[in-house]
Amino acid sequence: METEQRTKDVLVNAVAYRASDVHLVPLEKIGVVRFRIDGQLVEMECIPLKTMLKMISHLKFISGMDVGERRRPQNSSMEIPVLQKSYSMRLSTFPSSFHETLVIRLFPQETQTLQQLSLFPKQAKHLLELANSPAGLLIVCGPTGSGKTTTLYSLLQACFMERHRNIITLEDPVEQKHSNFLQMEINERAGITYATGLKSLLRHDPDIIMIGEIRDRETAQMAIRAALTGHFVLSTLHSKDTLSGIKRLYELGISTMDLKESVKAIVSQRLVDLVCPYCEGGCNPFCKKLRTRRRVAVFEILANDQLKMSVADMNMDFKLKGSLLDNLNKGIALGFVNNYEYERMGKG
Repeated sequence: METEQRTKDVLVNAVAYRASDVHLVPLEKIGVVRFRIDGQLVEMECIPLKTMLKMISHLKFISGMDVGERRRPQNSSMEIPVLQKSYSMRLSTFPSSFHETLVIRLFPQETQTLQQLSLFPKQAKHLLELANSPAGLLIVCGPTGSGKTTTLYSLLQACFMERHRNIITLEDPVEQKHSNFLQMEINERAGITYATGLKSLLRHDPDIIMIGEIRDRETAQMAIRAALTGHFVLSTLHSKDTLSGIKRLYELGISTMDLKESVKAIVSQRLVDLVCPYCEGGCNPFCKKLRTRRRVAVFEILANDQLKMSVADMNMDFKLKGSLLDNLNKGIALGFVNNYEYERMGKG
């Protein structure tokens, strides 16, 4: 009972700080709890080693993992209520040199509008206009933790509310559950991959298809085929910017002609810290706990003429209008964004 309460206290604290990840790390003599808050890993508390090991075993048990297996990594997911809100959790264990560690990724079951997510309302409006296309492919690029899936959910919600379109998603895992969409989860053990799942959902009369991530050649080609046959397809891709996204699609076997015919827009995004009205410079984690809006997205949108130019010549070296750094500089100049974000994004 004590272990269960201690585990609950850690999760409640993580939700209060709006942490994206919880790290339970047993060291040689003590256990450490770390939260990832706005992209930064913060050490929150130390816990007796025995208690930490019991907490990890408890979480493994309630999430359906093999409690006795500590020599190989395991993954699982579950949904629990915390502070009167429902959260999906993705759990992952790792057999480290001291003891088995556990990381929990938290997915709140709520959708924000694109206007709430975006630093600049004009960019949100542009994205919503692109999402109203009857057919084509819209890809959101960026590193892990840059909010790509959250942006897709916001676009899907807007499409449903405004046009009542039949929306089907294919995800690994389903991060937010929505009654307005049909959602399918990838299960490779059962033979449900992105490619096989996409074949199945195409027979279910979708207007809009959301593919969680384009990972391989087969998925990329099927996404292009769906876009060319009258569906609007949204997906994510790991690349540093929009021009790199085009090159990545080309590497996955997509021809220049198919890129021209199917791709409506490629969007790159990053999350940036808003200037704290209370702190000078970096904001203290305890101060962040009191703020309702701490991070917003800036976008680089490659569409229309600029998209055609870049697809026609992927080696073309031209100045992209409205790049990530341009929009970040604008946010800094207006006093919305911290100066250190420029250096951080420049390195990324």
